[in-house]
Amino acid sequence: RSTGVIYITHNLGVVAQLCERVLVLYAGEIMEDARAADLYQNPHHPYTAGLLRSIPKLGQSKNSAPLESIAGSPPSLRARPPACVFAERCPFVIEKCRTTKPPLERAANRLLRCHRWQEIAAGELQFTNSTPPAPPAAQPAAAPASPLLQVSQLSRHFAVPGSLAKRLRGIQPQPIRAVDGVDLTIRAGQTLGLVGESGSGKTTLARVIIGLQTRSGGKIDLLGIDIRSDVRARKAQVLAKIQMVFQNPQNSLNPYLSVRQTLRRPLMKLRGFSPHAADQAVPKLLADVSLRPEYAERFPDELSGGEKQRVVIARAFAASPALIICDEPVSALDVSVQSAVLNLLARLQDENGSAYLFISHDLSLVGYLADVIAVMYLGQLLETGPAAALFEPPFHPYTEALVSAIPIADPAHKAQRILLSDSLPSAQHLPSGCRFHTRCPRKIGEICEDQPPPWQESTDGHRIRCHIPLAELRALQSTPATSTGED
Repeated sequence: RSTGVIYITHNLGVVAQLCERVLVLYAGEIMEDARAADLYQNPHHPYTAGLLRSIPKLGQSKNSAPLESIAGSPPSLRARPPACVFAERCPFVIEKCRTTKPPLERAANRLLRCHRWQEIAAGELQFTNSTPPAPPAAQPAAAPASPLLQVSQLSRHFAVPGSLAKRLRGIQPQPIRAVDGVDLTIRAGQTLGLVGESGSGKTTLARVIIGLQTRSGGKIDLLGIDIRSDVRARKAQVLAKIQMVFQNPQNSLNPYLSVRQTLRRPLMKLRGFSPHAADQAVPKLLADVSLRPEYAERFPDELSGGEKQRVVIARAFAASPALIICDEPVSALDVSVQSAVLNLLARLQDENGSAYLFISHDLSLVGYLADVIAVMYLGQLLETGPAAALFEPPFHPYTEALVSAIPIADPAHKAQRILLSDSLPSAQHLPSGCRFHTRCPRKIGEICEDQPPPWQESTDGHRIRCHIPLAELRALQSTPATSTGED
């Protein structure tokens, strides 16, 4: 329809694949404005370059190198610096940056606000890794850790009220099967990444495990204890062992409690600290998440989004948990803050030995942090296995579609995407046979419609729930699948 679109997002991969022109904002000011191809290939502003360098690459792992990030935090919009608003975080800052506001200049086909853009464009200033990786120490292969959390045939069904006429005839409507017979094992010190599109049941599964929703069936075993379904019925010792980091830190912090009060609560309620001992422990918790001691006296509305999420993470670790459930913990953050939070989670896990259940729709993030990945669709798991195996054939056809849809932060990258139809089946009226058969580009016939597929196991514990033999899947996935949706 020849419609113009302004697309606002943190996701630089989506911008690269969707947009012709990119405008980069920081602290309310334009930093750079250029054609997408020019900006991604050769950024001229330090902030733009920092954002692009913060994006996790496919295949990058927490075990190989930390993600790059931009040091520091954005300035308060109530008291913006009179000179360059990016000066305090810029690797190329000079005295002029702190005293004179840079003008918005036109340079060839782009706009720039930087005193040193000409040096950057000429290659005279080189960006270096802001978080240099420590070389991994050679260590003998460790034996697999013992199971920490075991979920067996876990289900969560929601009753649906029927019409009065049907109820009088004794006809009960089918429930919504949000989670339907899930088996999961998380080992001590391990991260299990849970992925799937909206409506697959990821968050419901997390809320059942944490106890915010009751289970309809199945078993939850934590450290050898069959834990109760309702969080209000769980003992303090169990509550301390499993904590949660929610998606939106703005909604998960009490606006009327200071950071100190927020962090004292789990120390006193779950670990039995006295008020004085809890106060003494707060600075250490803040230091663990790279916040200064004075943050203890601040309230949530005085914190940036990244700082709020760090406080939420500190609160989760305050209880000294064995398992932390992270439900989309970085989706509301820009990529530079996102990379810093992911590095923080990886470091705290290494120091404390905690396990994570990390839920996200972003496969590149999950691939970086997770040791094992599970793919969920309509309340069931369709694939599980080591993180590296999930990015190499054979895939489940659903995983294949998810991997093909990963937005790459390169406008020149043209992926062969597998476009699934938008009609996700109802969790109340589930398809027969394989639940994915109504959208599957690899469907092989009536067997997919009539019979639930078996689990097939490849190497290293990689399991796929599909009727197609794994060797055949691997051969098929060397060529693009046929799309089931419309472009």
